[in-house]
Amino acid sequence: MKKNSGIILIGLLALFIGLVISIQITTTQGSDPGGLIPYAKAQGYLEELKQVRTEKDAALQELNELEERIAKIEAKKANEDFFLAGLVSDLEKYKMAAGVVDVKGPGVVITVEDPIQTDEFSDEYSVIMLRYELLLSLVNKMKDAGAEAISINGQRIIATTEISLAGDNVNINAVPTAPPYIIKAIGNPDTIESTLTIRFGIIEQMKNFDLRIKIQQEKEIEVPRYSGILKFRYAKPVKTEE
Repeated sequence: MKKNSGIILIGLLALFIGLVISIQITTTQGSDPGGLIPYAKAQGYLEELKQVRTEKDAALQELNELEERIAKIEAKKANEDFFLAGLVSDLEKYKMAAGVVDVKGPGVVITVEDPIQTDEFSDEYSVIMLRYELLLSLVNKMKDAGAEAISINGQRIIATTEISLAGDNVNINAVPTAPPYIIKAIGNPDTIESTLTIRFGIIEQMKNFDLRIKIQQEKEIEVPRYSGILKFRYAKPVKTEE
């Protein structure tokens, strides 16, 4: 009888200890920020992301509407004043140079894709992403060829644009991108293409890594505006003394 009582007591203690350990593990996982995110919390993050995207789209739409109204006012005033017309024309040039307006014109469209999947190149290995500096060289060569506006996967290339590897993505203007890369450049199509395809040029260098590249001249292509916010923390305009 005593033996059975001891077994029962040991069993109860083991059950109690197991219950305590189970509760402690559950509590630790729920409070550990490095652990798995609970499903409810993940759903909450997803809803917040959707809301932020909706607000961003609404803000962009409102911005476009305001810009259209400003453009109409500028055009109306410019017709009334010859001097103001010149200022409006110069303003449009500066906007295009800064990349803050959509532009269109003749140019080239370049598609860069990873090599065909083989034992050497698997779907987990992106050649162009690991050698993203080739995209930088490509952009610089197009600028040398007189390209007036450039975009990569819808991201406008401006003076402050950065192209860098971040985790599993190549960030352009802090926006994650992945291949295939569609590069659009407005300018003289013949000049741009001949500059890129010259012997030992950037296209040949890219093909040395088995990248698949297609260049197509277009009579009219559209390059989107820079969608970020321009901030200057240190640079300030120089004021001339009268």
